[in-house]
Amino acid sequence: MRLFDRLIKSRTVAGSGGESRPWLGDLSGAFADLGTFLPLVIGVLVLGHFEPTGLLIGFGLFAIVAGFIYRRPVPVQPMKLVAALAIAGGLSAEAMMASGLLFGIALLILGGSGLIAKMHRLVPRTVLCGLQIALGAHLLMASAELANGDFSLGLMALASIVLISMTPLRNMACIVLLLLGIAWVLFSGGASFPTVELGLHVPTFSLPPWPAFGEAAITVFWPQLALTVTNAVLMTAVLAQDYFPRSKPRISANGLALSSGALNLALAPLGAMPMCHGAGGLVAQYHQGARTGRAPILFGCVCLILGLMMGPLALDFLLLVPLPVVAAMLAFAGLHLIVPKPLIHANWTCRGIIAITAFIAIVIDMVAGLAVGLVVELIRSQFLATRHPSI
Repeated sequence: MRLFDRLIKSRTVAGSGGESRPWLGDLSGAFADLGTFLPLVIGVLVLGHFEPTGLLIGFGLFAIVAGFIYRRPVPVQPMKLVAALAIAGGLSAEAMMASGLLFGIALLILGGSGLIAKMHRLVPRTVLCGLQIALGAHLLMASAELANGDFSLGLMALASIVLISMTPLRNMACIVLLLLGIAWVLFSGGASFPTVELGLHVPTFSLPPWPAFGEAAITVFWPQLALTVTNAVLMTAVLAQDYFPRSKPRISANGLALSSGALNLALAPLGAMPMCHGAGGLVAQYHQGARTGRAPILFGCVCLILGLMMGPLALDFLLLVPLPVVAAMLAFAGLHLIVPKPLIHANWTCRGIIAITAFIAIVIDMVAGLAVGLVVELIRSQFLATRHPSI
C-alpha cells in the first residue's frame, strides 16, 4: 500500500495550487468509474432488453447537472440492486420507471426534511471507516468476477494503471488504458468497429401504470433505498469532504439526497434507470486526477451524445471496452478504499469497531454492517463514556 500512498501524495489537492494540467486529470477521471457503470448498464441493455436511448440520455443529463451543481467530481452510478434485478429478468421496464419515481420522492423527503443530515451526524467515524473498507473489498471482489477468468490480462491492465500513474501521463492513465484496450480488441479480431449511423433519437415521456409501483415497492425499493442512503449519500459525503474540505458546505448529505431525488424524479419518465451518486466512483475519479465538475460533465456529454445521436447502436460502442480493462479500473479504486487514513491513527478499540463493521458489511451487506457497527459503537461508548472517538 506504500506505493498507492506515494501515488496519492504525488498529486496536489485542488484549491491548494491544483494540477498543472487540470483538464487532463478531469478527462481521465471522467471515465475512471466505468468499472461500475459498464457492467451494469451493458447487462441491463443486453440481458434486460431495455432501450439504450432514454437510459444513456438519463445518465448524461444526471452527470452534467451534478457537475454544475457541485463543481467537483461527484459521480453518477446506476443503482446496483435495481440493475441486478433487471438483469435477472425480475423487474419490468414499467417497474423500473416506477422505482425511479419512488426513489426520487423518498430522497427528496429525506433530504428536504434534514433527516439525512441528522443521520450523517449520528453515524460515528469508526462505523463509516468500516463501511469504507467493506466497499473497497466489494470492489475488489467485483473486479475479480468481472475479469471473467482472464486474470492475466486483468493484472496486466492493473499494473499498467499503476505504472502510468507514476509517469508524467498519470492524469491520463484511464484514457490511455481504455484506448489500448479498445485497440487490442479491434486488432486481435475480438470485435469489429461498429457501424456509425448518426441520427436524432429523442426519448418519449411516459408514466408507469399503478400496478408497477406495487411491483417496485415489493421487489426492490426498501433494500435499495437503505443501500443508497448508506453508500451514495453518507459515504459519498464523507469522502467528498475529506478530498475537498473547502466544498464541505456544498457537498453535504442533504444536498446529495436532494440532487439524486430531483433528478430521478425528472428523468425516470424519459426511460432512465434509477441512478445515484457513489463513494466508489468518487474515489476512482479522484485518484485518476479529477478535481472539478468538468469530470462528470465530460462523462455526461459522452453519454448524452451516444443516446441522442446513436440510439440503439450505442450499445455496440460500449461493448468495445474489454472487461479485464474495466476490472482493473474497478480494482484500482478498491485498493484506495481498503486502508482509510483514520485507521492508521485509531486506537485499538476504534480499530475493533472498524473491523467488526467491515466484516459484517462484507459477509452480509452494507446495511447490516451499518446496523451492527452502530450497536457495537453504542456499547463501546457506554463503557468508555465517549460517544465520538477521535480517529
